[in-house]
Amino acid sequence: MRKLFLIAALALALPLIAQAQDAPSTEIFGGYSYLRGDDGSDGVDLHGWNASFNQNIVKWAGIKADFSGHYGGFTIVPGLGSDLSAHLFLIGPQFTIRKSERLQPFAHVLLGIARTDITYFDVTGRITARDSAFALAVGGGLDVKVTDHLAVRLFQTDYVLTRFDDDNQHNFRASTGLVLRLGKKD
Repeated sequence: MRKLFLIAALALALPLIAQAQDAPSTEIFGGYSYLRGDDGSDGVDLHGWNASFNQNIVKWAGIKADFSGHYGGFTIVPGLGSDLSAHLFLIGPQFTIRKSERLQPFAHVLLGIARTDITYFDVTGRITARDSAFALAVGGGLDVKVTDHLAVRLFQTDYVLTRFDDDNQHNFRASTGLVLRLGKKD
């Protein structure tokens, strides 16, 4: 009797398990992003956007291209202010756990380039300095599936390492937004 009950329970649960394992072939994310930049002293708070494109190779792993832009301004000394923009261009693997129908946590390791533009304003005009450097982002997040084609990225957090002027900067990035889910990965 116990074996029969177990077989019946598995037979009833099998369609639910198979349904929970469905994965989109493509995921497109867009939303708000916050970057806490390491400037060597107190740090700098930058706000902006984050967008990514994830092409799933198998149900649980894909290749992700991630782009973000963060902006802010600050006063260096009275009479001398600046605007700062930081952009990240990253690519790498993303791994997603799809055991739950609605909650899908993921992790990624992304490599690429960071680019900064700093514009200084003073009484004589403005001066712009640009620089590019190596960037590494390690992190993950949680997507909450709303429909088959739409999810909410509840959060994505990343440790972002950049290497400007032969010195490491340890940054923190947090993002949230919507995920468009296209196709199905068999």
